[in-house]
Amino acid sequence: MREMKILILTRYNYDGPSSRYRYFQYLKFFEEKNWNYEIKPLLPNNYIKYLFGNGKIPFSEIILSYFKRALTLLFKRKYDLIWLEQEAFPWIPFFIEKIFLKGKTKIVSDYDDAFFHRYDLHKTKLIRFLLGKKIDSVMHNVDIVFSGNDYISERAKLSNAKKIIFLPTVVDTNKYKKIDIDKNNIFTIGWLGTPTTSVYLYELENVFEKLYKLGNIKFSFVGARKLEFKNFEYHLIEWDEEKEVEEISKFDVGIMPLKDGPFERGKCGFKLIQYLACEIPVVGSPVGINDKIIQHGINGFKATNENEWYEYLLKLKDDRDLREKMGKNGRALVEEKYSLKNNAKKIIDNFEKLVNN
Repeated sequence: MREMKILILTRYNYDGPSSRYRYFQYLKFFEEKNWNYEIKPLLPNNYIKYLFGNGKIPFSEIILSYFKRALTLLFKRKYDLIWLEQEAFPWIPFFIEKIFLKGKTKIVSDYDDAFFHRYDLHKTKLIRFLLGKKIDSVMHNVDIVFSGNDYISERAKLSNAKKIIFLPTVVDTNKYKKIDIDKNNIFTIGWLGTPTTSVYLYELENVFEKLYKLGNIKFSFVGARKLEFKNFEYHLIEWDEEKEVEEISKFDVGIMPLKDGPFERGKCGFKLIQYLACEIPVVGSPVGINDKIIQHGINGFKATNENEWYEYLLKLKDDRDLREKMGKNGRALVEEKYSLKNNAKKIIDNFEKLVNN
């Protein structure tokens, strides 16, 4: 086929985790196809700093970025396809956004979280009224919806989306792999995430305190903000892309606690995939797609209450062979279902079919 021209409209630049893993890591595959693409993030880097607690909200930069995106979409006809992260203009009603999205250019919208709940479960009635069905309208009007999990897919079906493709958030298995690190006898319970998601660690505060009293246990939290834990020692480690896999490899178990709420059911379980790719067994809350990623007793354990969290973490602490076996099983699952290469093929195939048709 002829050279494809793609406009990629992400929410964040490379520093935003969702944009990095849902978009930026696929660019090399487009280059291999000799496709012509432009990637245009909406929100400035200072906004990411604000989200992570390192600055104030940059209102003037955000307003300017909205105008730039509007101008870009006015000339969208020169592109064959637009790959859109969630929506074109956050917090703007759909009847306005529709003006910029309508036309002959094919559009694929992409969701890795239940972002529709930002609007339909908002505490303000006016927001719920104006925006509660906005994401449903976007899903209904685009040509393809990329869905990161079943919860999002069900919402897309209710929105009468034309086509829904399951596209999990995945890792490059050439990068995310086991690194042999000399470990002492201290059992390391690890967590990887962002400052905004580290709030879920408080779900396990009592479990952490109980385990800490046993001795020979270390808690490593990578990417978390300062926490208010007082009755046990823990290590906060600044996230560094170059050292991410090395830090994961230092874990003996990777954890993903969640509460069972609407927004949490829409998460993509990405940190579980990162752990498993590095042959680290997992313990997590069986909420949303976590329930599929965690194969209970095979690559980790599903914990639904504090007693189960304590029991399963203690079981892994006392059984090194079990940890190694589960880690290998987890790596096999990632290679089969959650690899970048497999996802890239799915994206390319669907883009080609959409544009050709």
